[in-house]
Amino acid sequence: MTTTVPASSLETPLKFAYWVPNVSGGLVVSTIEQRTDWQLPYNSRLAKIAEDSGFEYALTQTRYAASYGADKQHEASAFSLALLGATERLRVIAAFHPGMWHPGVLAKWLITADHLSGGRAAVNIVSGWLKDEFVNFGLEWLEHDERYVRTEEFIRALRGLLTEDGYTQDGKYYSIDGFTLNPKPVDVPGRPHPEIFFGGNSTAAQATAGRVADWYFSNGRTLEGYQENVAGVLASAAEAGRSPRFGLNGFVIARESRQEAEDTLREIVAKAHRPAVEGFKQSVQEAGASTKDGKGMWADSSFEDLVQYNDGFKTRLIGTPEEIADRIIEYKKIGVNLLLTCYLHLQEEVAAFGRDVMPIVREKEKDLARAHGTELNTDLLPVAPGVSAEEAAAATSETLPADHPAKAGVAA
Repeated sequence: MTTTVPASSLETPLKFAYWVPNVSGGLVVSTIEQRTDWQLPYNSRLAKIAEDSGFEYALTQTRYAASYGADKQHEASAFSLALLGATERLRVIAAFHPGMWHPGVLAKWLITADHLSGGRAAVNIVSGWLKDEFVNFGLEWLEHDERYVRTEEFIRALRGLLTEDGYTQDGKYYSIDGFTLNPKPVDVPGRPHPEIFFGGNSTAAQATAGRVADWYFSNGRTLEGYQENVAGVLASAAEAGRSPRFGLNGFVIARESRQEAEDTLREIVAKAHRPAVEGFKQSVQEAGASTKDGKGMWADSSFEDLVQYNDGFKTRLIGTPEEIADRIIEYKKIGVNLLLTCYLHLQEEVAAFGRDVMPIVREKEKDLARAHGTELNTDLLPVAPGVSAEEAAAATSETLPADHPAKAGVAA
């Protein structure tokens, strides 16, 4: 893939994040063994393993109703505070729905979380696709593109309240009259306010991201599909005089051979929980499939794609560590700044990714930068003492509940 980003952007190392399993059922809708748990003991240890393995971000999921096999859910803002308290360097991104939160209330929460964590709090603003979560709470359910109108107002209000005194906004959905929040967020060099992430694959989502988001998140995409997303966001950003950064979801299956990795993928899909996947397919009809141009999240997703409910298989991070690193570099060439990863066995595989994949990625990033007449700024790399396979396995054994289906297969 031809490099389409300026050489200056190749100087900045890629950032890595992981999905927090704060909902039950794991990260794939399958009966395959997943040595993962949704409760706090497992997740607190996972967060420490991640920050020691070179991950800079964790993203909590926001769900209020069962979907994609996640019958139980911990609320994202509370869970994020717990993870911030369990770590020292990891930045935790908590997800929120406009329509369920007011931007002023969220701004106050975010400032408090930022102070409690020493400047490590961030938010992901999600417009919402699960209709039941809104209508069963008696909340207004907007049609697809109108949800993004509300989201844009929400983000503008959130940023204004985080950064300005006497902030005023007179919008269709939010009206704020000369309001000031104190204290302001922690003063972190190079960060004007806590980072605001925002996601979606639709045309409306791309336009909104360009105008107001600090970071644009996308579900898993092919290289060609992601290029289209980046182009859409950049066109909107150019009109607004902005420069958002880009994140991409990907499910990682790193094994000693490509054959072993592909066999694991086939087993995941073969053991898919078909009723849950089919139910998820129906529930996402309010997402990409409902847009006027047919573009958006899950609009073109197959049954196999939906087994990883954020289309993580599409990114094709499947193979040996070397092959996965090559694939990651291809995405960096077209604009990815952050890779949001998920796995079958999170503690063990997050640690393995830090040991086996990240070092190869860093060497390839150096080569890529030099090929374009510049150097990778290694001063920006996170502190990463590393976690051994034995340490990760022991952590899993200690933190999986006694009644977890995978408990018998975990080494003591």
